[in-house]
Amino acid sequence: MKQNDYTIRLETPADYRETERVVREAFWNVYRPGCLEHYVLHTYRTRPDFVPELDFVMEQDGRIIGQVMYVRTCIHADDGRDIPIMTMGPICILPDWQRQGYGKALLDYSMERARAMGAAALCFEGNIDFYGKSGFVVASTRGIHYYAEPRDAEVPYFLLKELEAGCLDGISGVYQTPDGYFVDEDEAARFDAQFPAKEKLHLPGQLV
Repeated sequence: MKQNDYTIRLETPADYRETERVVREAFWNVYRPGCLEHYVLHTYRTRPDFVPELDFVMEQDGRIIGQVMYVRTCIHADDGRDIPIMTMGPICILPDWQRQGYGKALLDYSMERARAMGAAALCFEGNIDFYGKSGFVVASTRGIHYYAEPRDAEVPYFLLKELEAGCLDGISGVYQTPDGYFVDEDEAARFDAQFPAKEKLHLPGQLV
């Protein structure tokens, strides 16, 4: 996909280190001192639940300014079925390009491609203020619950979007974050040491 000032295309092996650098820059000190997201991307590319057909980068003037990746997962329905869906992330835009519409453009394009591949729904942990603009809702309002919270809790950061309208009608159940998102922090630190040093800061609003 090419628009006036950006291109969205599949990531290639030649992009890997630069994409990881972009992810690192975008997430550094946002949710924790430093970040793990670039290591998650690095390790996920070889996992069977990774979706290479939905591994996109966004470029401007030949420079990677953003990325998104998708993972196959499921909802454990209360009737005993596993309902296949997808999740995504990391998704990011470099700080200097944020709040200019690039993130929404990348998200919306990637979701359309996921729908075209047959993904019926997405579950994701994120900020409803941003993702709500692309049709996400708080998942518990649709009967889909986050494994780490009580079922009667409305978890504001656990979001859901049907890519196929009505696909989850009458379904309730639990979603668990895929294993690949849980990484060894010592291994992540060794991986991060391959990049230029950056200061890890404890900042207000971080989750860890």
